[in-house]
Amino acid sequence: MFKKLKTLLYLNFRANLLHGVLPVPPSSMRNFLISNNRLSGEIPSSICNVTSIEIFDISYNSLSGTIPSCLGNFSNSLVVMDLRRNNFYGTMPETFAEGNMLRTLVFNGNQLEGLLPKSLVNCKYLEVLDIGNNKINDSFPYWLEDLPVLQVLILRSNKFNGQLDNFKTKSSFSLLRIIDLSHNEFSGSLPTNFFKGLKAIKTTKESEGEVKYMEQGYYQDSVIVAMKGQSFVLERILTIFTTIDLSSNKFHGKIPEVIGILNFLRGLNLSHNRLIGHIPLSLGLLSVLESLDLSSNRLNGEIPMQLTRLTFLAVLNLSQNQLMGPIPQGKQFGTFQNNSYGGNLGLCGFPLSKNCGIDERPPPPIFQEDNNPMFMSGFGWEAVLLGYGCGLVFGIAMGYFMFKIGKPQCLLGLIEENRPRKLKMPSNQRSRGSRNYSIQRVLQASYWTGSCGL
Repeated sequence: MFKKLKTLLYLNFRANLLHGVLPVPPSSMRNFLISNNRLSGEIPSSICNVTSIEIFDISYNSLSGTIPSCLGNFSNSLVVMDLRRNNFYGTMPETFAEGNMLRTLVFNGNQLEGLLPKSLVNCKYLEVLDIGNNKINDSFPYWLEDLPVLQVLILRSNKFNGQLDNFKTKSSFSLLRIIDLSHNEFSGSLPTNFFKGLKAIKTTKESEGEVKYMEQGYYQDSVIVAMKGQSFVLERILTIFTTIDLSSNKFHGKIPEVIGILNFLRGLNLSHNRLIGHIPLSLGLLSVLESLDLSSNRLNGEIPMQLTRLTFLAVLNLSQNQLMGPIPQGKQFGTFQNNSYGGNLGLCGFPLSKNCGIDERPPPPIFQEDNNPMFMSGFGWEAVLLGYGCGLVFGIAMGYFMFKIGKPQCLLGLIEENRPRKLKMPSNQRSRGSRNYSIQRVLQASYWTGSCGL
């Protein structure tokens, strides 16, 4: 294809509809960008004869087969190697030569397996290492600490395992700003020393006017990040962008307070682990934090009021924990919906329908009971009213019959004989006594009528 273009230096065929096999560029080629096409087949081994190439981007195609081992050291000038989103299988190149100039190395989204080659420690200029979404089965590569300018580390969705507890305290990944270890099988407690070593997230060059994008000539670094509740492609990476994603592993224990020293952290995702204890108050010091996801753990206690200080917080997910108490109110917390807190049965307050505090509704009226509970158990105020009504009707009827049948004297005598004596009653018992007296009058009426032969 390029036989007549032996002096061609720069080729950019990105985002076309090219198909067929991968063409081999001339040996003089410097920039070879042919991403986002429909190329298929394997990488021809003859490509390793292109010894002057600086940018080699064949990402987002349908290429397959194994990666030629020579790609690890085929060009002393190679700065960018981007093979992402193809169908390569087998292992990564074993040998990356000393003194290489690699700055960006991306194998994301293939089917690579085996171990991470330790010769990567020779890549002293490496800033971006992205091998996410493969089948790499290894422990955490502590030896990457020796890469002095590494800023982006993506190990997402592989089979990495083991604990993270052998980091150096002062010099671990001092320039690392984007860390994604999610969807692996890491275990143990969260690495305190690792957080202490992240100097680039403790300070920022934003105030010094050094904000820029990570790029190399015609090539712009990009990365897939999970933040603010969704995964998306960060097409261009600002040098001030920071995020830590340790989600979907097997980490346990408490969230270290030391995370609070990462003053310029913008995204933190610790979800889907086995973390316990309280949410650290120190998280309220993450003044530029935009996304916080602690969901699907075993956290307990209350949500710290200190989190209301996070005025840039756009997404909060604390769901599926064991949190309790009132939800803090004010500032950004007025914007979060129910799904930020779901599955925490002990939480209350806005925006949940469960109110906090004691129910203030007045209790139903309670009447005093007589000294004899057996007597009053069948009589309440309803019985008293009924007694008055029935007594009135009964009295009128009895008066009529008495004079009709000629027995008023008997009735009058009984009434005179049973007239109650006037007694003094304490003021606090008068209401009760009046009620009992009315009931007694109803009962006496029945006795009188029987005595007079009615």
